Amino acid sequence: MKSEVNLEVETFSAEESRILGEEFGRKAKRGEIYCLDGDLGAGKTVFAQGFARGLGVMSPVDSPTFTIMKQYEGRLPLYHFDLYRIEDPSELSEIGYEEFFFGDGVSLVEWPERASGLLPGDAKWIVIKSDFSKGSDYRQIRFLTGQ
Repeated sequence: MKSEVNLEVETFSAEESRILGEEFGRKAKRGEIYCLDGDLGAGKTVFAQGFARGLGVMSPVDSPTFTIMKQYEGRLPLYHFDLYRIEDPSELSEIGYEEFFFGDGVSLVEWPERASGLLPGDAKWIVIKSDFSKGSDYRQIRFLTGQ
């Protein structure tokens, strides 16, 4: 996982988190991988919904927990992974992850720690944390770079 904080943003509603995701989706480039790190219920999928909107995805975006990966069409293809149910990184080979991670689209990976050793070193890490003492919709969102 990356360690140096490049940007830190606080949001106070799900819509603010979506809007932040949308800004990043608008700037996303072909071949980029974004790792969404956070506890269950932290807001990873909410961020992903905004990211998809920024890419021009018109269809509804939800968590691909049971399918592992969902593909969406926008100005670039979006490959949305949820690795929560992956027990071993080798399981990703069965779905041909390389085609998506190293393809022509953008990959969003929820629960990226389950893909240990498969993510390239230039993957972008977004860490989302909630703090209910600051409100039920408060999120601290950190964008990390460096080794």
